[in-house]
Amino acid sequence: MKRTIAVAGTIGAGKTSLVQWLVDRYGLVPFFEPNDENPYLADFYVDMPRWAFQSQVFFLAHKLKLHQDHEASPVPAVIDRTIYEDAEIFAKNLRDTGTLSARDWAVYETLYRHIKAQLRPPDLLIALDCDLRTTKKRIADRGRTMEKSIPDAYLRSLHKLYDDWFSSYDLGPILRIDTSKLDYVENLLDRLDLEGRLSAALR
Repeated sequence: MKRTIAVAGTIGAGKTSLVQWLVDRYGLVPFFEPNDENPYLADFYVDMPRWAFQSQVFFLAHKLKLHQDHEASPVPAVIDRTIYEDAEIFAKNLRDTGTLSARDWAVYETLYRHIKAQLRPPDLLIALDCDLRTTKKRIADRGRTMEKSIPDAYLRSLHKLYDDWFSSYDLGPILRIDTSKLDYVENLLDRLDLEGRLSAALR
């Protein structure tokens, strides 16, 4: 089995559920995104221009620690959202919309570039796609207060950036899975189909 698996995808794509399934099925050690630890995140969703830089630097610093913790671990692991997404999806989207100023982006991008050069890429990237309608339904279903106020335009931008990033990803093997109509938690046929695809990719 590959030593490092990373699960990537936009909000509501099913990353956490897939990570938990990989942990249960293959005994991988999980490394989760520190969403609940970010002291800027709730403020960011209320006033994005004011808190964008602080929130993104927090994620970058903590995602670096997550990668370092994983690299120090001797056992196979799965990472819930990569450091690459923080920069090349979320921070880039904030730059493109003017939410993150050119000055802040320059500082952030320089820091990210130097961090990226020191990291070992995952052995396999599992890239989760889903449509906007599914994203919105899953956000509503899980009921996180800070996510309910996310504008549709912001979600659309993330979807576009993810599609572009997945299409150009060249750090290693990538397996793309559309989760819009896939329920690998409750549906046995979906779970068997997913397991077959993953087993082939993980060998």
